[in-house]
Amino acid sequence: MLIFLVHVRDPQFYALPTKNRAPNGRIRVMGFPPIGIMSLSSVLKREGHECVMFDQANPETPNEVIVEEIGRRKPDFVGLSFLSTTSYPYAKLLAREIRAGDSKVKLAFGGVFASLNAALVKLQCPEVDFVCRGDGEQLILDLLENLEDPEEVFGVTWSRDGEVVHNPNRPMERALDQWPFPDRESLPLDFVESMPLDVPAVLSLDRFTTMQTSRGCPWPCVFCDIPIFNEGKWRCRTAEHVVAEFKHLQELGYGAVYFVDDHFLLQPKRIEAICEGIGEEGITIQWGCEGRVDSVAQHLFPAMAKAHCRTLMFGIESGSQNVLDRLKKEQTLEEVENAVQNAKQAGIEIVHGFFVVGSPDETVEDIRKTFDFAAKLRLDTFGFNRLCVYRGTPLWQEYVQRGLVDDANDWYKYFKCSEIDPSCLPGEVIHAEREAGFRRLFRYKLTHYPIQVFRLLRRFLRFMPARDVGYLIIKPFLGTKKGATKAETLSRAVEHGALKDQAANLTQVHDDVLAQVMQASRAERERIQREAEASRESVT
Repeated sequence: MLIFLVHVRDPQFYALPTKNRAPNGRIRVMGFPPIGIMSLSSVLKREGHECVMFDQANPETPNEVIVEEIGRRKPDFVGLSFLSTTSYPYAKLLAREIRAGDSKVKLAFGGVFASLNAALVKLQCPEVDFVCRGDGEQLILDLLENLEDPEEVFGVTWSRDGEVVHNPNRPMERALDQWPFPDRESLPLDFVESMPLDVPAVLSLDRFTTMQTSRGCPWPCVFCDIPIFNEGKWRCRTAEHVVAEFKHLQELGYGAVYFVDDHFLLQPKRIEAICEGIGEEGITIQWGCEGRVDSVAQHLFPAMAKAHCRTLMFGIESGSQNVLDRLKKEQTLEEVENAVQNAKQAGIEIVHGFFVVGSPDETVEDIRKTFDFAAKLRLDTFGFNRLCVYRGTPLWQEYVQRGLVDDANDWYKYFKCSEIDPSCLPGEVIHAEREAGFRRLFRYKLTHYPIQVFRLLRRFLRFMPARDVGYLIIKPFLGTKKGATKAETLSRAVEHGALKDQAANLTQVHDDVLAQVMQASRAERERIQREAEASRESVT
């Protein structure tokens, strides 16, 4: 069969200027590659199917090109994969465009959001034949064998005689080594390793990709849907299989890898075996991962650094123990301090902290504690996002019980908590405290950790114009201005907060105006891209 797989994104990934193509001629994109459809592609090809992949991060394959290719090549099956609530409007619109052009092609949704809301998605988007839930590798093979009657295919939601049919869940697969490595070479894109900051802070221009060595996280953080999606279980590949993939990537010329595991630091013996295998095989790829600050594997940080672990990211969330307890992080401030300190002492080059502001019951004093805490930690980089709530998380269920969201009507939306929860501080207060907190934080870092800051900025200067690096330093001290500076325009090319706010608003747009909003959003993104390229060219 001929299969088309499409990775649907919200607009947070942009191509670098054309003249900065990779040596192989491919467009370079800042962001993570679509490991989901890449994994499915390799599974399909192993079984003898032909598979074509599209990624909406590619400016050369917008919706109209994908629809045109479907009309031209007539695939047997089209799968649209997307992760989150914010991507759902884009997936819904593309599905309707595909169906309008081809009334017979079999069309499916997959991904975390679709899995957690399958029956509701099927009702709201009847253009889609199947909503696939959970792990997709064996599911897609079984579905292709039963396209006309999927009644026996576990993990599929579909319709029969106008009624939604919700097949039983697929048993969770633990033997992850059985699947081939993701098909990274068939997508005509190269990805650029960058940091989750408000400016395009590029870490390297080496060939970059992601790897998944485990799935799931058992901790009950109230804002996270991972435990529900993975049924509270953690599953992993063997160390030997992970090292074999590292060796494969090095042979392909990759220089940097990031693990997309929800919690890599969970099983010390496995981590130790991976690090030993990397050394024994002479692998020189630099890699990064995420983990909890209460991990029992911290004694292995030196071994990880020796095995070329360059980046370690922690979900710290808050500098207030009251807020951490409210979010059910099940970690202490002392554990945070110890984890960051241990990582830096071990030689991890970049230690990043994720923080949130605008949590339920958070006070102004709590926000100030968070920024002051972050300043004193030996973090190299940090991110402070507004806490949001979406369906599938424990916090959503709490809000349903409190009458703050209507599960029947709001299921496909997501909200900043401060907009709907009276126990949160007002949005304008959070914004003001965040601006003031950033100024204190940057001032403290520059005066107390000048060498650490210099080393990080030196890395950024290898790949970024000096004016953008300078703006990164002075931005917190600037007052509010009207209009966007060139650096601010560039910042939208990675993960600017304004885009996140727009994405949240987009989930709340009614279907009858969705297409017009999308068209306006696309025009705005194209304008931003043109300005970003012009700014880059003026610097060089």
